[in-house]
Amino acid sequence: MENEDTLPELTLFPHTAATGHQGHLAIGGCDTAALAATYGTPLYIFDETTLRAKCSEYRREFGERHPDTLAIYACKAFANQALIRLLQQEGFGLDVVSGGEMHLARSAGFPPGLVYFHGNNKSGDELRQALEWGVGRVVVDNFHELDQLGRLAAGLGLTQDVLLRLSPGVDPHTHSHVATGILDSKFGFPIATGQGEEALTRAMSTPGLNLVGLHTHLGSSLYEVGPYREAIGIVLRFAAGMRQRHGFDLAEMNVGGGFAVQYRLGSPAPPVSAYAAAIVSAMSDGTRELGLRPPRLVIEPGRSIVARAGTALYTVGGAKDIPGVRRYVFVDGGMGDNIRPALYDSEYEAVAANKMGQPRTELVTIAGKFCESGDILIRDIRLPGLEPGDILAVPAAGAYSIPMASNYNASLRPAIVMVRAGRATLIRRRETYADLTAAEADPPPHEMTRPCGN
Repeated sequence: MENEDTLPELTLFPHTAATGHQGHLAIGGCDTAALAATYGTPLYIFDETTLRAKCSEYRREFGERHPDTLAIYACKAFANQALIRLLQQEGFGLDVVSGGEMHLARSAGFPPGLVYFHGNNKSGDELRQALEWGVGRVVVDNFHELDQLGRLAAGLGLTQDVLLRLSPGVDPHTHSHVATGILDSKFGFPIATGQGEEALTRAMSTPGLNLVGLHTHLGSSLYEVGPYREAIGIVLRFAAGMRQRHGFDLAEMNVGGGFAVQYRLGSPAPPVSAYAAAIVSAMSDGTRELGLRPPRLVIEPGRSIVARAGTALYTVGGAKDIPGVRRYVFVDGGMGDNIRPALYDSEYEAVAANKMGQPRTELVTIAGKFCESGDILIRDIRLPGLEPGDILAVPAAGAYSIPMASNYNASLRPAIVMVRAGRATLIRRRETYADLTAAEADPPPHEMTRPCGN
């Protein structure tokens, strides 16, 4: 097999990606064209070797600089039982944002003490679920939640460890849809308005709550490390002021995630070491200058754990030529399984998985099968001449595409396999047409029809 040094585009694929003897893309020792034939398409492939290597890299780069570091995986990027069990083996905690993500963690046997519960509008039922299960931290996002959680914890006779999510008012220089640390954001208590201090004093005086630290998250896909330094400085100065005025002890500082990944050949992301060096040095310098005890550091990588490890496979169908304008090539997926290009203007690369190494002679736009003009996966990419039945492989597809997948046009969400050392394991089956109606009563029994109360 040829290694990734031979074909530059393979640097975006999992670490085990190579060109096989038949000229096919192989991942984890598995021929992707054969996987497509076995499991159908669209198909998402996760490479176990790449997943574990990324987990190890985070533990090493942050742990060597600040031994008291806990990495917790942001489940919103993608989560299922197989991945959660792998993360537990790798010593990670979990960042969950819903009762559903908590259910996934519980069903996988994940230890609740390593679970952090986030979200800007947690329901009372979700908070009770978290308390009764025994989650390690609830990250409190607003005053309503602060009061509600205090009442629930006291009613259950529990003391819940909490973090306050703060908005430091830092521009992270990312897409506006994924910027969360600015002042005008739905997330967190703003520091500049005084609401951060008010939340802290209320949390410290609320029975049933134990305020152990502070949390901030600037947003997703941060290609610069400067915003982390700025935000950490602001939060540490806030903590020092709260110690002086209210006796607050910062035992834990959670700096969130947002670590970028490379999606296009010409747009490299900083290495994990760059983020680790910037974050740890900012925290170390700040605590030393302010006379604070160095707290436990918590980081929340999500996208950067799973993005490169995941590859999407599609089967090519028809095409449409508009002379002098554009050639569209259609695939059997699109915004139903990956809405990111339509939602965020996200850009991807691709290869013809069954024609690796063949000259890229055609400039095409890859369009999905859904009834929306915006259902475009990749605009203006050079590929070998594509024919019906060819397999298109899109790298760096492991983050957010699957969790945001839908049944639009009554489509079926794709199967997922995990590959390692020449073996593939189905970790989620493809949906069936029966799944589309499984939640419906058909026909509705008479007793299910009731007056609506007006």
